[in-house]
Amino acid sequence: MGDRDDDGQFTPEYEDKAFLSAITSLSVASTQSVADEVGCSYDLAYRRLKALNDEGEVRKEEVGGSFVWTLL
Repeated sequence: MGDRDDDGQFTPEYEDKAFLSAITSLSVASTQSVADEVGCSYDLAYRRLKALNDEGEVRKEEVGGSFVWTLL
């Protein structure tokens, strides 16, 4: 977990741009490959990618039982 900011809230250890950059650099950006590229757990990668999806930054598609992420 990251450090706390001035308001006592945790700041993320991995910034959104790390996940977006991973999607750009991978030929197939599955959740696991993004997690490996960023250096975090699968669960953290999924939560962050899902949040980016909810914010309209990325799109997810289920391919063969895995999620593949693309930039919008």
